[in-house]
This record gives sequence, C-alpha cells and structure tokens, in this order.
Amino acid sequence: MPRQQRDRSNTGYYHIMIRGNDKKDIFIDEQDKIYFIEILKTKKEENRYGLIAFCIMDNHAHLILQEKEEDIANIMKRINISYVFYFNKKYKRIGHLFQDRYKSQKIEEDSYLLMATRYIHQNPVKAGIVNKAEQYKWSSYKAYIGKDEDLAKEIDKGLVLGILAENKSEAIKELEKFTNMDGNDIFIDIDVKANRMEENQAMKLWDELNEKENPLEEKLKTFRAETNLPLRKLAEITGINDEVTMRMIPPKR
Repeated sequence: MPRQQRDRSNTGYYHIMIRGNDKKDIFIDEQDKIYFIEILKTKKEENRYGLIAFCIMDNHAHLILQEKEEDIANIMKRINISYVFYFNKKYKRIGHLFQDRYKSQKIEEDSYLLMATRYIHQNPVKAGIVNKAEQYKWSSYKAYIGKDEDLAKEIDKGLVLGILAENKSEAIKELEKFTNMDGNDIFIDIDVKANRMEENQAMKLWDELNEKENPLEEKLKTFRAETNLPLRKLAEITGINDEVTMRMIPPKR
C-alpha cells in the first residue's frame, strides 16, 4: 500500500516526533543522545535545514525543523538512517528501530510555534524527570536562555525569540515566563488512539453541537470525547483558535 502523502507546510516549519518501535528505548545511554545531537548538527550543514528546537527522551524525540535546501522527508530520512546505522552497530542488532518513519505536524502560525516549542521543552518536566525545563540536559532550552553557548550556535533561535520581543534579553525573559506557565498543550500524540471519527462525520457532529445552546467549553469537550481526534484537528474543524481550544480541553491521560 502506498504511503499517504504528508500535509505540506506553507511556512516550511514542522513539529516532528520519532519514537522507538513498540515504545522501546532508542536512547540507551548519554552517548546515544550526544550522537543524535551531533547528527542534527552535521545534517544541517550547508543550510540544508533550520533546527529550531529539540528534546530527546529515552524512547522518543521531538524536533522543530525548518525546510531550506531539502524537504522534510529527505531531512528525516538522512537523520533516521544515520542514527539507525549507529544504534544497530553499537548494540549488535538488526531490524527497525523507529515506529513508522516519523510523525509530523505543520506549523503555520506564530502562536502555534510558541506553544509547540514550550510543549517540547516541557516534556521532561511533564514526565517528572526534572522540576524545571532548564534542568534537563538533552533539549534546546538551555541554548535559548543563554546557558549553553556551544549548542546556541546550532539552534535557530531568532524566530521564536523575535515573536516574544525585539530586544533579545527581554525576549529570553518572556520565553522563560512562557515556558514555566502551566499549559495543556497537546500536539503529536505519543499514543495514537484508535477509533477516531472520520473528518466528514466530525464536521457534521460539530454542526449538530452548534445548534444546541450549551456553553462552548461543554461543546468542545463533548466533541473531543465523541471524535477522539487530536486537538490540532479539532481546532481546524471548529475554526476556534488553537490556544483557546487547548485551554478549554484538558489533555488526555
């Protein structure tokens, strides 16, 4: 069966997630994480892509990338092949390492870019590994706030910081405040849920819910429960701002 064509971003920005096959760890020790970061650095040479943000956990990793000289499919192919070759050789294994090629969501708006960046940097906090994002060693957050000068040279921080303030110091302060806010941001699902409603059926259901005089928050919660769709898709169907949708609907546990 041919692979489904991915939805292309008009801006060239994408939120990417790779995950271990059967949820198995793909980063066993610190050297594995160091090597993956080196791959990200090497593969972006010659302006092939922009590396906006990342966070490496044990069994998955999140990235925000910008297409430049290469499209996202080729970018991820080269990154994944390089890491799989390293991992299989080191641990004397064969076969698939990742579940699927990768998952992706396009980024079209500044607000979505900010929330996706926060979501990525908060991953280890939400997982209970650290208390604050700046305490985690394997993300781009410390590069953003000036606590990792070497890594900062590899991260394209300008767009995210520029959204927050023109002055760099002020932008960093705003980013720290924004990152430490409690957010119900949910983007790419780690556990893909089955039995999701087809989009045309979901649109019909939303029309039916809108005919009722219930509060908007109640309608959105009912819509999420009935359709089992990710929040990004709910926002597209309802036409309600992403941030409003994410604030009204609590994350699934």
